[in-house]
Amino acid sequence: MAEPVEKLKTIREGSAEILVAEHVFYNPVQEFNRDLSICVLATFSRVWQRERAEARRKKAKDGPVEDEVVELVAGQRCDQGLRILEALSATGLRSVRYANEIPGVKEIVANDLSKSAVESIENSVRHNKLEHLITPSFNDAMTLMYTSTHPEKRFTAIDLDPYGHPTRFLDGAVQSIEDGGLLLITATDMAVLAGNSPEACYVKYGSVPLKTKACHEMALRILLRCIESTATRYGRYMVPLLSISADFYIRVFVRIFTGQYACKKSSSKQSMVFQCTGCETFTLQPLGILKPNPTEQNPGQIKFGTPTGPFVSARCQHCNHQHHMGGPIWSDALYDVEFLKELLQTVELEQFKKLTTIRRIYGTLSVVREELHDVPLYYALDRLCGILHMEVVPMMKLRSALLHAGYRVSYSHASKTSIKTNAPVDVLWDILRCWAKKHPVKKERLIEGTPVAAILAKEPEKEYNLEDLHADANPPSRKESLSRFPENPAAHWGPGTRATLMVSDNKMLKSVQNQNKRRKGQNKQKPAAAAAAKDPDSESPERKHAKVEQNGSEVKE
Repeated sequence: MAEPVEKLKTIREGSAEILVAEHVFYNPVQEFNRDLSICVLATFSRVWQRERAEARRKKAKDGPVEDEVVELVAGQRCDQGLRILEALSATGLRSVRYANEIPGVKEIVANDLSKSAVESIENSVRHNKLEHLITPSFNDAMTLMYTSTHPEKRFTAIDLDPYGHPTRFLDGAVQSIEDGGLLLITATDMAVLAGNSPEACYVKYGSVPLKTKACHEMALRILLRCIESTATRYGRYMVPLLSISADFYIRVFVRIFTGQYACKKSSSKQSMVFQCTGCETFTLQPLGILKPNPTEQNPGQIKFGTPTGPFVSARCQHCNHQHHMGGPIWSDALYDVEFLKELLQTVELEQFKKLTTIRRIYGTLSVVREELHDVPLYYALDRLCGILHMEVVPMMKLRSALLHAGYRVSYSHASKTSIKTNAPVDVLWDILRCWAKKHPVKKERLIEGTPVAAILAKEPEKEYNLEDLHADANPPSRKESLSRFPENPAAHWGPGTRATLMVSDNKMLKSVQNQNKRRKGQNKQKPAAAAAAKDPDSESPERKHAKVEQNGSEVKE
């Protein structure tokens, strides 16, 4: 008897229409991730071609050479274009969209270790008529990358979007990427990165996270530091183009370059973090420092040094509590200013305005552009006021006070109550002390030994202007009512599970099925009770017990 042919489902997203088996993993919530990746890769494609043209001009010895015009058209093969690896393809939807929507692509290798997933990819490639651009691959992702470390086999861009942590793939990725190539990396294990399991985070990422309101940015910085430390083993280093915290995951876009001298600067871009256990003030201590060491031959020469420390005393100077120590984390910029500027221009192009999540992409990138790129981590306004048990200061008033005092301030795209500023934390506490004078804290809250008592016992060093609204207090993204901090994308949003059916309307089927699993097991009726249940006037002890268990109290009919 012939085996029944497996029924395929059709998924449409962007310009792609793919055919997948029911058990193949697909998460519709990740559409924002895919749309943003397309915009980044399209921008990187242009940058890559410009850099190649510039390299050809520098290589020419007999004066200027005529630039070879490379036509970048989405859906058409470009022999000098990007060679992209999607190491964990699953449905292959991302690869199909990359081929259809990114100009200047030479080849896309859509790889997966699941044979049925690769069959789905092959069906989708034929269905979308993209055999000239996409090469399906049935292989282990790490094996494929390790066998592609030869310069002629390296990829221009590698997309790693695994279920969980991506660290096991980083070693192969940093070796199989071209010099100046792009890594696109997702991490979905936010509970680990956000400080719920510091021991697990250290095992996976080599860093200890802290439970802080800035946990989402700290997660980004832990991942970036892990990438950097992996790359420097091979004389390579990382330059972040964009780092995003969104929904249930973080996503980073980094370029990998080769250079021993630049690798030596790596320690100065990584820091340990000390966080007070009382008032949650944090202090960063770099692993290395750069000292100017000018000479006549090289006025810009620098010297590498080790910092003296620790940067904090045994007790917090603000509330007299002890410190937790976390890290190391990446303490340099999270994004490249010039690339972000060009990326925003890409987003405004007509062909990208059709993307479903384009409004959210533009809003998020606008907030990122406003962020202070040289200030690591941030405080949350509601948490600062909560520590002092006081009425929350309006965000615009606090930002105005900082700006009037001569400091810079911005939001973080990761939190709508965030305060990212170059002002010392002493200034933040002083501003809140000024606010407390007009909005006093209840006396019963001022218990000796608590952070609120210690901080409010001090007088502010000066008065801060909390009344006059500063002209720059309201950022452009807020004035223009952009989609800055969107709500959850779906009712059952999240990373899903490998065994979860995520196709079509059957989202999170397994989690729904397992709800109240133990309670259902306890409430199984005996045959006699089931028979009695047919008669509404007959109330057996088993049925009454089941109703009490289900509703928490007896229900009278």
